[in-house]
Order: sequence, then C-alpha cells, then structure tokens
Amino acid sequence: QLQLVESGGGLVQAGGSLRLSCAASGRTISTYAMGWFRQALGKEREPVAGISRTGSSTYYVDSVKGRFTISRDNAKKTMYLQMNSLKPEDTAVYYCAAVATSGSTVTPRRAYDYHDWGQGAQVTVSS
Repeated sequence: QLQLVESGGGLVQAGGSLRLSCAASGRTISTYAMGWFRQALGKEREPVAGISRTGSSTYYVDSVKGRFTISRDNAKKTMYLQMNSLKPEDTAVYYCAAVATSGSTVTPRRAYDYHDWGQGAQVTVSS
C-alpha cells in the first residue's frame, strides 16, 4: 500500500498556473499507474488525468486537454500535475490516486479502479 500526499494547491487568478505534486511513501511507485481526480463542492469526484506506471501512456479529460500536463518521476516517487490557463471551473479539491498494474501502458480512468488515495489539495481559481 502506498501513502500519498498532495501539495502545491492554493489560490490563483484565472489564467494563472499551479503545479501539484503527489509524493508517495511506503514502496516504489514504478509498478503503479497513477491519476489525478478532482471534486468540486456539491459535485461528484471526476477524473482529470492519468499516467501509466512507466509514463508512456497518459490520458486527460476533455476539459483540461491542452492546459494540464501530468508527469511522474519514479526515482523521486512523485507524480505531478502542471496546470496552466486555469479557469474558475477548475476550482476543486484535487486528489492523487494509485493502483498496482501489470501493464506498462495501463491507465485506469475510474475512481473505483484505484486503491490508494491522498488526502486532497484545494485549488481555488478566482475570476
């Protein structure tokens, strides 16, 4: 089991940028696919982006394509989400998640596919 801790959230004006980090402890992350999810107030948790255990495969929800970039550094046991051109509708609590996978290109997209979760980081975008 991985312990995951998000950092880098905060308040930013529309059009600004933030970079979220997800630091893992407990074991290597090289056998885990990882993903970012977000949950706005009063809404269900939704996927944002995911990355395979090697980083060779990624996916993004349509609303963030071209603005967000997911990456990982397995040696540092850390995953990142670079968020540019932020919009007020990006305001949410952002969660990182991980699940052990056997395939190097597997990128699960559903929350219930993931087993390990961080505590969340608040991102607030003001208009």
